Amino acid sequence: MEELIFRAMEKQDVARIAELERLCFRSPWSEKSIGSELKNRLAHYRVGELDGKIIAYGGMWIIFAEAHITNVAVDPNYRRRGFGVILMRHMMQIAVLRGASEMTLEVRESNLAAQNLYLSLGFEISGRRKHYYADTGEDGLIMWKHDIACSSS
Repeated sequence: MEELIFRAMEKQDVARIAELERLCFRSPWSEKSIGSELKNRLAHYRVGELDGKIIAYGGMWIIFAEAHITNVAVDPNYRRRGFGVILMRHMMQIAVLRGASEMTLEVRESNLAAQNLYLSLGFEISGRRKHYYADTGEDGLIMWKHDIACSSS
């Protein structure tokens, strides 16, 4: 399998991350929003490179023992190769190193591929945020993974 190389997101990555946002999401974050995360001391953003090209990234805010995933994206041209699982395991490792013991996220009710990814990693659906996604009014499912240290390796 091809190997993703992970590193912290840097200022020069913001344009590519914004491009991935546009490729992957109906309501992408702007370059300005992504760039502002570099100044947020709670935020931890990682990029995954393959042959020197950023093909995936993930972001989270770590508050005390909780890591809240804000963004996870894999370039559509590189999906279905296991990179999403690898990225999420990496995010769990980083969260544990930063003192988190559990992780949460919201996912669109219609995004079955993402739900299946998270379920395969031991996340459980624990609630629903009604009309969470402003662009469609779609509900967001709240998912939690407790004891992330168990599956972060």
